[in-house]
Amino acid sequence: MNILILGASGFIGRNMMWHFAKDKANNVLVHCKSRIIDPLPENVKFIQWDLTTANGVEEVFSRAKDYFSKSNGGEIDTVIQAAATTSGAKDTFSKPYYHVTDNAVMNSLILREELKYNIKNHIFFSCTVMYSGQDGVVNEGTVIDKIDPKYFGVGWTKVYLEKMCKFFSTISKTKFTVIRHSNIYGPYDKYDLEHSHFFGANVTKVLTTPVGGDIVVWGDGKDTRDFLAVQDLCNFVELALKKQDIQYELYNVGSGINYTTNQIVEKIINISKRNQRILNDIKQPSIPISFTLNTSKARAMGWKAETGIDEGIRQTIEWYNNFYGNK
Repeated sequence: MNILILGASGFIGRNMMWHFAKDKANNVLVHCKSRIIDPLPENVKFIQWDLTTANGVEEVFSRAKDYFSKSNGGEIDTVIQAAATTSGAKDTFSKPYYHVTDNAVMNSLILREELKYNIKNHIFFSCTVMYSGQDGVVNEGTVIDKIDPKYFGVGWTKVYLEKMCKFFSTISKTKFTVIRHSNIYGPYDKYDLEHSHFFGANVTKVLTTPVGGDIVVWGDGKDTRDFLAVQDLCNFVELALKKQDIQYELYNVGSGINYTTNQIVEKIINISKRNQRILNDIKQPSIPISFTLNTSKARAMGWKAETGIDEGIRQTIEWYNNFYGNK
């Protein structure tokens, strides 16, 4: 395949790049807002542009077409849309607009631009944030009629962009795969405390706090989350590109197992052998999460989450120590 990966300097995009570049039959062009310092595989070409402007999106697709045409005489087969403005819980509470404006603009521009090209597949990473007002088991058909107020902006933006994908599937020949994934973790995630999500923030807290020290966790630690290793998400995308046979499909993708905040932090502490203590700061905000993700549609296609949480944490800690230990 000729694959254009948008947002390849980010967490999911970077892992997608390495996953699909492993197959030398794939020709990969990656777009990044910030430059990737790592040496790139031979079958990967890098370009840098701003996707929040119409000119930037036009340039990316024009350059992608030229690159694939010159390299193997082909077109853009697949767009993996991993570009997004993202941040952690701090910005969710203090700047709730942060995840709304840029993401709505760039995705709208990308979908419009794709109409000019003979693209076979479009992968869009949504998330499960729109389920934040639900209780019990949720599947892709769960009616979204309420979203936790703290997630109101980002939640409804994701729903809107899912509907945009469905709309464009009706006026083009592109096959759209929309993925409501659970909390993804692993290599190349954000690990700074200002911008990282829950998992990355707590890995950093544990590994940078002295052995025997205290780890402060926001809230009472009883809210639950579903965690999925990023490699399992990559495996799902590869499978969906091969097996999805209808124009538009929406999938829940997660482990289907919930862990409390305190359970995950305890696992990070125990696996890293830090002998630390959790202190819950109930004065800090937290969002009660009580739904369980039904992933039967993804599993019916032959996919399953293969990385257990303990093994996934061990692998992530090993990567973190290797990557940041050399900085």
